[in-house]
Amino acid sequence: MNLLFISLGCDKNLVDTEKMLGILGGEGYSFVDDESDADVIVVNTCCFIGDAKEESVNTILEMAELKKSGRLKALIVTGCLAERYKNEITEEIPEVDAVLGTTSYEEIAGAIREALKGEKTLVFKDIDAPVGKETKRLVTTGGHYAFLKIAEGCDKRCTYCIIPYLRGRYRSVPIEQLEKEARELADQGVKELILVAQETTLYGKDLYGEKKLPELLRRLSSIPGIQWIRLQYCYPEEITDELIETIKNEEKVCHYLDIPIQHASDAILKRMGRRTSNKEIRELVAKLRREIPDIALRTTFISGFPGETEEDHETLMEFVDDMEFDRLGVFAYSPEEDTPAYSFKDQVPDEVKEDRRAEIMELQQDIAFEKSESMKGNVLEVMIEGKVADENAYVGRTYMDSPGVDGLIFVNTGLSLMSGDFVRVRVTGALEYDLIGEVEDEFTE
Repeated sequence: MNLLFISLGCDKNLVDTEKMLGILGGEGYSFVDDESDADVIVVNTCCFIGDAKEESVNTILEMAELKKSGRLKALIVTGCLAERYKNEITEEIPEVDAVLGTTSYEEIAGAIREALKGEKTLVFKDIDAPVGKETKRLVTTGGHYAFLKIAEGCDKRCTYCIIPYLRGRYRSVPIEQLEKEARELADQGVKELILVAQETTLYGKDLYGEKKLPELLRRLSSIPGIQWIRLQYCYPEEITDELIETIKNEEKVCHYLDIPIQHASDAILKRMGRRTSNKEIRELVAKLRREIPDIALRTTFISGFPGETEEDHETLMEFVDDMEFDRLGVFAYSPEEDTPAYSFKDQVPDEVKEDRRAEIMELQQDIAFEKSESMKGNVLEVMIEGKVADENAYVGRTYMDSPGVDGLIFVNTGLSLMSGDFVRVRVTGALEYDLIGEVEDEFTE
């Protein structure tokens, strides 16, 4: 029985996909990457913003056509869109055979069996169900890096965000289980762990009464085979001195932080329900750079939030110019029903949102190019991702670059390298967000 899995949305969703693949692999399914060869298709969906919702719906509809014209016997929909729009999916897309909510992925095998019998299935458990059930996992990222989801849900309830309604309250995975999962990944050849959650910095508070991210980092650092540990989704107000010291002192922890800031105008931050101010964020960035001078900082912003004035936008532009973040992304505000911001007055026209987004990204492009230019002559540790076709060159990442969202380095060498290899590279040039370099020498670990 051939199965095709389509995973949409964030890396946290990808972890759920990999766990479902692990379960189904144990059931004897063969996996294919062409929908025309599939007997069963599972679409793991996203609906965080409007574009993601549209992509998920279009993908389901496209796969549904195969129920009419191809060999497809069962179409299953899982993930955030399934959690949010289960009734609409079942009523409007009759080709869908089963719908599973965000806390129900462990039931995927049973849902497929029922679908193949011709039975329609809806599986929705408590959205706040405990997390951490041990599940086999099939890593899909190439084998040399993997995402480690350390918690589920969120308690922040920012006024624009739908996640608490889809993923529930914040629930940490027990530290012993994370350590066990990380050891298993290392045994499979994983060299980089990327810690993800809706908010990584609060890890452990619900289970242990205090933040345990520093302890988790120390325990993961002791695992043989793991060479890089990367942190994403660190809320600025939860970054403690202990965490900074741990990043600074643990050799395997990358000097890299992904800090979703969202805006720099105090008025807009307050309307967003954020718990920081312009001044506090500036002080945090200054402290991080003082304590860890080579730290790479990534952030995201929202343009055109309801009530955002031209003055608010200029405040954000000034902030971006001053802070000179190493990596930066901007999303135009997407109004999501059921969130408080959806009903806010003073909604910003779409064209204004996009214009403001473009202005910020143009400014950031200049900043990124200058930072890349300043790297010339530096020697960096690089993880190889793959070979450039028909050239004696490879593509890799430095500690400053998370896969899929940040830059790359093109490595010129006559050496024969494999994905996951580490080499030292001298930077020789810059291509906007990307670097060019030549191998200095290979690592011997």
